[in-house]
Amino acid sequence: MCGIAGYSLSSRSSVDRTLAAQALLAGIAERGADAVGYAHRGPGSSYPVVTKQRTPASQLLERIEVPQAATELLVHVRDYTKGHPSISANNHPVRHGPVVGIHNGIIVNDDELLAEFECARAEPRMTVDSEAIFALAAHSRNDPAALEALLGSMATAWLDEREPGTVFAARGIGRPLWLGSGKHELFFASTRTALEVVEEYAHVRLKKQELKDGTFLALHGAKVVRHEHFRPNPRYEEPGKPLPAVRAPGEGASCLKQLSNLAAA
Repeated sequence: MCGIAGYSLSSRSSVDRTLAAQALLAGIAERGADAVGYAHRGPGSSYPVVTKQRTPASQLLERIEVPQAATELLVHVRDYTKGHPSISANNHPVRHGPVVGIHNGIIVNDDELLAEFECARAEPRMTVDSEAIFALAAHSRNDPAALEALLGSMATAWLDEREPGTVFAARGIGRPLWLGSGKHELFFASTRTALEVVEEYAHVRLKKQELKDGTFLALHGAKVVRHEHFRPNPRYEEPGKPLPAVRAPGEGASCLKQLSNLAAA
């Protein structure tokens, strides 16, 4: 069980970009402690700036820096399943070609799907299953129907260097994804609670909704510019008992305390 979050902001938004990123990270920190990372991009830039490290969120939170001009953000905490976190390429955000993305869930047919693409597993010893999502996005030019080839559970978001200004997000099955809409802001996160943390610290009011299975969104300038549906593969069943959403409760508490101190400083 991982945690994902991010935003699409209008250039008119007065939200402090760094504090909003920190609030999102604090809000999802309890969902994984094997690695943490984020990516951001702003107007006039195709290439996202990516930062990731093999630590819990609490060891990154105070060092997050996002330029005030940034309009797109991805944030991830990892509770790994496939692809050991000692290999940096396995940690999120994950790259495949022009696509950089984050994922919560498990893809079980990733090796089969990636075998079709010569550019897959581009970094040595890379084995993370999430790459299959971003390969399908990259090679289909972000066609939601391509996601129907995936077998597994998924909530995901990505940036495509060919689509500056746009954040893509999708929910398959088995993992939650929430959307929070403000006047000049769109936030997304694995939980409603994470959006509530953003409301408190970024001083925005959000209309919150949980996305349905098979939802695909393209966000641009704090607006949903594409809202489409796909059919997640129904053959996948989660092995064993459902994973608990809270995987690192101490991280959640620690990050929220840090966030409170940062906001008061």
